Amino acid sequence: MPIARPAASVALEGFELRVLHLPLVSPFTTSFGTETVREVIVVRALTADGDGWGEIVSQREPTYSSEYTQGAWDVALRFLIPALLERGTIAPEQIAGALEPVIGHRMAKAGLELAVLDAALRSEGRPLGEYLGAVRDRVPSGVSVGIQRDPAALVDAVGGYLDEGYVRIKIKIKPGRDVDDTAAVREAYGAIPLQVDANSAYTLTDAATLAELDRFDLLLIEQPLQEDDLVDHAALARQLRTPVCLDESITSVKAAADALALGAASIVNIKAGRIGGYLEAVAIHDLCRAADVPVWCGGMLETGIGRAANAALAALPGFTLPGDVSASDRFYHRDIVTEPAVLEDGHVRVPTGHGLGVRIDPVALEDFTVARETVRR
Repeated sequence: MPIARPAASVALEGFELRVLHLPLVSPFTTSFGTETVREVIVVRALTADGDGWGEIVSQREPTYSSEYTQGAWDVALRFLIPALLERGTIAPEQIAGALEPVIGHRMAKAGLELAVLDAALRSEGRPLGEYLGAVRDRVPSGVSVGIQRDPAALVDAVGGYLDEGYVRIKIKIKPGRDVDDTAAVREAYGAIPLQVDANSAYTLTDAATLAELDRFDLLLIEQPLQEDDLVDHAALARQLRTPVCLDESITSVKAAADALALGAASIVNIKAGRIGGYLEAVAIHDLCRAADVPVWCGGMLETGIGRAANAALAALPGFTLPGDVSASDRFYHRDIVTEPAVLEDGHVRVPTGHGLGVRIDPVALEDFTVARETVRR
């Protein structure tokens, strides 16, 4: 289901980058560390027909990914933005090709693409969801729960999110904090939709431990092994009853096709920011849908910019599992958009306004900004 109608071309006049520091509601702990403040780059595309907004979802340190804030900032200013401004007038569908000579840096590319896409769709008066091929006006909302102090604290945290109405729970795991944590949640809350996320914390030698999770009737186990371990993931999948879902390993359509061909995954997590943008995300969605492989939309603690885009993506027909498109207040007391995403009967609405369908709160944006740079033609 490729994009039915391309977006308008825009005349680029420049880009503004901002580094923001947004305090988190509570510390978020995974197998690779703890965040208390979300550092993120917001992109503003300046065009002759108005501005567009995007978000580079890299983190402060290269622990989840090889990309990190200062690296994304540098490559965007020195290489990616000049390549786009050299084109002058460009359509969103041409962004990936224009940036292809720069190897990697998918998160930085995705943020720039989204800003141009938002500007183009705003100029047409067209919502992002319509452009991508959304078939729903709201999407089921799951929540990602970080590693807590102990299993009892995890049970309490999960209970709070269930009370708020989230329809699926994902808990982070790592060696030593896996079987007991999962058992505690399953015992406390019965047959709730439950999955676990390892963030690459294990190796194939841990197969016996991971197989113990089979008894908890999980929706899936997400990214148990390292990003480049497709062969080992395939070997692990043959030893587990729990479906293996890949996240960090899915960096492109080619990577997704390889994973499916090897039998390394039976479910795919699509994160547009991680794979280079929302157009690549649609292509992966189409590949998996043709192969009858379920997909769901992952999250990177996005601000209201990326959260709106993720809601639009998750409304495509192949997204048959609840994703991590949670309400804004799951992570932030204060967002940078005027109408943050809220939970309604376990769902988040797909914005219907032009482009991303959100308006930036200029005061909040300014309050959270710690660095800024503008590049013009």
